[in-house]
Parts: sequence; structure tokens; C-alpha cells
Amino acid sequence: MARHLITSALPYINGIKHLGNLVGSQLPADAYARYLRARGNEVMFICATDEHGTPAELAAAKTGEPVADYCARMHGEQSALAAGFGLSFDHYGRSSSDRNRVLTQHFAGQLADNGYIREVSEKQVYSIDDGRFLPDRYIEGTCPNCGYDKARGDQCENCTKQLDPTDLINPRSAISGSTNLEVRETKHLYLRQSTLKGDIAEWIDGKKDWPILTTSIARKWLNDGDGLQDRGITRDLHWGVPVKRGDQDWPGMEGKVFYVWFDAPIEYIAATAEWADSEGKSDADWRRWWRLDEGAEDVTYTQFMGKDNVPFHTLSFPATIIGSGEPWKLVDYIKSFNYLTYDGGQFSTSQGRGVFMDQALEILPADYWRWWLLSHAPESGDSEFTWENFQQSVNKDLADVLGNFVSRITKFCRSKFGEEIPAGGSYGDEEQQLLDALTTRIRAYEGFMQAMEVRKSASELRAIWVLGNEYLQSAAPWSTFKTDPEKAAMQVRLGLNLIRLYAVLSSPFIPFTSDAMLQAMGTDNADWPDDVTAALEALPAGHAFTVPEVLFAKITDDQRAEWEERFKGVRG
Repeated sequence: MARHLITSALPYINGIKHLGNLVGSQLPADAYARYLRARGNEVMFICATDEHGTPAELAAAKTGEPVADYCARMHGEQSALAAGFGLSFDHYGRSSSDRNRVLTQHFAGQLADNGYIREVSEKQVYSIDDGRFLPDRYIEGTCPNCGYDKARGDQCENCTKQLDPTDLINPRSAISGSTNLEVRETKHLYLRQSTLKGDIAEWIDGKKDWPILTTSIARKWLNDGDGLQDRGITRDLHWGVPVKRGDQDWPGMEGKVFYVWFDAPIEYIAATAEWADSEGKSDADWRRWWRLDEGAEDVTYTQFMGKDNVPFHTLSFPATIIGSGEPWKLVDYIKSFNYLTYDGGQFSTSQGRGVFMDQALEILPADYWRWWLLSHAPESGDSEFTWENFQQSVNKDLADVLGNFVSRITKFCRSKFGEEIPAGGSYGDEEQQLLDALTTRIRAYEGFMQAMEVRKSASELRAIWVLGNEYLQSAAPWSTFKTDPEKAAMQVRLGLNLIRLYAVLSSPFIPFTSDAMLQAMGTDNADWPDDVTAALEALPAGHAFTVPEVLFAKITDDQRAEWEERFKGVRG
């Protein structure tokens, strides 16, 4: 039994996430975790809400809540939606936790002791009316590149151009709207990433199996222009991890907090510690996943994320780990994704464009969305969500192929043999051909899942469903029954066992439907089909089953038109 640590990029706390966020990290990570568990591996699947930084403060200000209360509420909402989509986290933590505070301060102290932190005086925008320095995202204005009037001080969301606050035309405070701004001097701590460039480059060069998307982004940031730059790790904010050197005060850094990019990835470790706390386990139980000197040597660590998070996970977080001089586990594989676009444009949390997780579950059960998103995962390039494509995929893949197979075979058996698996008959050439084809397809499916090739895995799974339909159409037990009831019983028995097999194989993609199929077959036997012949004899003659409700209802043209209209504008 292998041990796998899986982390999904932390979603920001500022509001409900859209489907693009979901498919960019959490959902494919869940499919992989479910697959590994089904194969008998020990899995620790970790995620958390990213609660510090400017977005949290701004979002709380808009609702009028204290930022701590806002984050607590939104963590609850995001946790509930994660459960609604079947995300099987072992723990869904919070970057505002005491565990993360202590660990962040610990890493900062280690880095300082090892000479990897320097103090820098720099000039930043100060709002006289707000009485505070304004981080880049607290400053809004007109983009000098495209004219968008709500560009932030770090980037224009409209044209994606990187900006400095001083680039903005008519800059204003995002807190109060005040234009009474001036530039003042302040001090901050910088992580000396540049001194670790050689260590990081050597580490990245050793990752021969990483996706091209991941390594190309990492090397671009590592080598383009002036190469890996030192980066500020503190900010003049009220909400965050207080700047300390371990458990000691840091002279000159009073009232400052660590920058969110520094503390957020440390939460992967902290959330695992939170898991141990919640389960009443010891520190040794979580450290065996993270400390090479305490049992993590045999752990395979995989991270899932959108491509915009790659620089932080290939450069900055490894710099923190390496620079600490302590034997912490570094990531073994980074699975990164391109973007999911929405009906000709971009999903946008700030602009409310696209379908959001809560809205999706109001419309249809989670497995409809899980299937489409995973089978269209933006791996080799961006993918586009359109309602027409969604309707077609649900109707053809889920309703016509899988749902239709389950409905036909269970209803036919009930009408001719009752609600027990019938006895009689033995396999012939047609059944052996099916077994051979299933074995080939299942082994291919396993290979794609192990390699985290999500779309290829989905395609192979659909092909496995198709084999059952083709067999049922060819064998035609409804015709066989008229002349050879015993042979028809064998065909039906094989078909009902295929339902159990499909439930097991499909669980990484459509877990709720998988559970419903197992329940209908009257079994909790979810053993993986290492031996396909044995798997198709798992439910013996005489075993009781029930005819399930319709697994997947087709999406009508009227529904599609209604949803297109409802979601074409900005979220209210």
C-alpha cells in the first residue's frame, strides 16, 4: 500500500467559487484521491480556505462584517459546497488557524536564522483619509493600457496587464474611494529567493515527468529577464499572521503581517496538523506526512492547481522549504491546468460572470457537473463551457449511455425474473469477447488515472460504459428469453454485475451516482476489478436488487435556453 499526500490550491475566502475554480484544482484532485483510495492506497487529501490578504478585508468591508466573522462564515459556506460536490477532503482547513500562525512564524524564523531574509525600505501609497498604507489591491484606478476604470494596483483584470499603483490614472482607495493619497516610506521583509536560485533550478531540472505546462511556467519565472527575484513577505495590513521571528517579536515589524502568498502554502502543512487535532491524533500522525526524518520518505506528494498558481508552488514555496534547512517534504508532482472559459468570455469572481458552485447545485445534482467538468478539463489548453455542449454531454454520455444501460437491464430483469439475480446459463464467445474488451479498457483507464490524464480517463470510462450497451444490444436478452430463458438469465446476470462494476469504476467521476448504483444492486462491495472475470461474478444468483430511479434526466432545450438567459449577465 503506497502513501499519497494530495493538496489542492487553496480557494480565496472572498465569496463562492465558480466552476472554473472548481475544475482548476479541487475537482481533479478529488477524482485522483478517490481513485487512489479505491486501489487500496493510504491517502491524505488536504485543502483549506485562503483567508488572509487584501481580498478578505475588502470582501468583509463590503458586507459590513468584522473580517474574522466574515471568514468564519465563508469557510462554512465553502465547506458545505465542497461536500455538496462530493469533494472528499480528509480535512478542509483554514489559513487563519493557530496551527498556520505558529508554522508561518516558525518558517520565518528559520529563514532569518539561515540568512534568507533581508529588511528593505520602500515607498508605498498611503491613504491620508484611511490612515493606512494601501497594498496594491487596495488601490483602484483607470488602466493606462485599456482604459478599464476598475483596474487594481497590481493588475488590470480586463486586459491582464501587470501594473504598479503609480501606473493607474486617477488612483483611489478601494476602501473609502478617497483620492487623498501620497507616497510614503515603509519597511518590509523580503525572502532572498535569488540566493536559492541554484537549488531551485536543480530541483526543477530533476522533475523529468512534470507536465510541460508546469515546467515551462517555472522556468520562465526562473530564467526570464533578471531571473528569480527577492520577494516581499510582509504587508501593512491588519488581518493576517503577525510578523514574528518564531515566537519572538521582530523589531521594526510591529503591526505588520506576513504577505498572504507566504503563509497560504504553509497551510498545506498546517491543515494536516489541523486534521490530526480534529481526529484526536498526535503530532507524530501528521508529521509522518511532511517530515522526511519522521516517516515521510515513502510519501508521494502531488499538488493540483491552476496555471496562475504555478510560480508560487514551483519557486516561492520551495524556497521557503529549502531555505528553512529542515527536512520537510517537497512536492513530487504538480498537475497544473489551463483556464475554463465561459460562453465566449472569462469566468470572473469579482465581476460575477459564469456559473458559481451554489447556483450549479440549485439547478442539477453534482454528478452532472462533475462529469462535464472532468471530461472537459482544461489540460492541454483552455476549455470553454457552453450550455449546448453541457446539454449534449449530459444527454449522450450520462443519460443515453450509462443511465439507459442501468434502466434497461434492471427493468427487464424485474419483468422476467423478478428482483433477484437469475441463475442459469454459462458464458459463450460473445461474453468472452466482452470480458477481453473490458479488461483492455480497464487497464487503459487505470493507466490514465495513475498518470492524472483526466480527459483521457473520462474518455476511457465512457468507452467502458459503451461496451455494456453494445453487448446488451447485441445479446438482446429480451429476444433470447423467448427461445432460451436460461441463456437470457446469464446475459441478465452479467448485465447486473456490470452495473456494480460500473459503479466502482465511475466513483472518481460521479460518486453520488456510483453510490446509488451500488445501493440498487444491494451491495457495498466496491472492490476494484483487478480480475474482471471475478468482478463480473461478484453478485451471485439469488442476490436481491432494486430498480433505481432514473440516474440522469435529460436536459431539455427549454431548460438550456432558460439557463443561458439566466446566466448571461452578472451575478446578482
